[in-house]
Amino acid sequence: MSGPALLRDVLKAAEARLAAAGCASPRLDVRLLAEQALGWSRTALLLDGDREVPAEARATLDRLLDRRAAREPVSRILGKREFWSLEFQLAPDTLDPRPDTETLVEAALRHLPGGDRPRRLLDLGTGSGCILLALLSELPGAWGLGVDIAPGAARAAAANAGRLGYAGRSAWMVGGWADALAMDGRFDAVVSNPPYIPAADIAGLEPEVRTFDPRRALDGGPDGLDPYRLLAGSAAGLLRSDGIIAVEHGMGQGADVAALFQAAGLVVLERVDDLAGHDRVVVARAPG
Repeated sequence: MSGPALLRDVLKAAEARLAAAGCASPRLDVRLLAEQALGWSRTALLLDGDREVPAEARATLDRLLDRRAAREPVSRILGKREFWSLEFQLAPDTLDPRPDTETLVEAALRHLPGGDRPRRLLDLGTGSGCILLALLSELPGAWGLGVDIAPGAARAAAANAGRLGYAGRSAWMVGGWADALAMDGRFDAVVSNPPYIPAADIAGLEPEVRTFDPRRALDGGPDGLDPYRLLAGSAAGLLRSDGIIAVEHGMGQGADVAALFQAAGLVVLERVDDLAGHDRVVVARAPG
């Protein structure tokens, strides 16, 4: 790398490299990585094509491109992801939040009117804490507990709560779901985005997912429904009499998840599609 090059040429070459590597959105990826590597504004990247990029800055960008070309997600490279208009720091133990999961937040909020009311929320498999913290941002009277089996995830969630100003309204526990289910006290809402990929399907996922998301956050057992069986059998003991449970699930699993909840005596309130029209969320309430 002998010297400076023009920005437009650097970006064009970077886009071509990521496209050849099979990245789905090479232009967007390059813009985000260039903002990080060069320290230039989005406007500068769009308008200053004749600006020279020093060799050192190009080397920094190339290192980031190496990682993206290996199909590491941009959010992992940058260490952060926006969700519900909030910024979340990621860690190796956390799932990378997807926009589809905002459907779960929206559905839960529809069934939790009166945001100033005191409420207790439980998030099972909290990961980065994005679901619980998004709910707390909309429900100022609520307090929440996030549970994750991975210590790194619980630490990341607690750190996100502190950065976002919700440390005083949340607690984070390292443990399996059985630990949470054994706790005293009931909740107004239980939310979860549990593992739902059938174990045999994981090898066929995109590299961004199968290589960089923690397997424990993906593997839902032979048919992808093992976590929902546990939730269905335990929800009534966790929820107050008017409490709800809202869960994300995989495409095509909605009918099976709803049937599991109904068989356990829960009252299914709605099934919700995501923005792409795929079934994504089931909401139910405690019996009685």
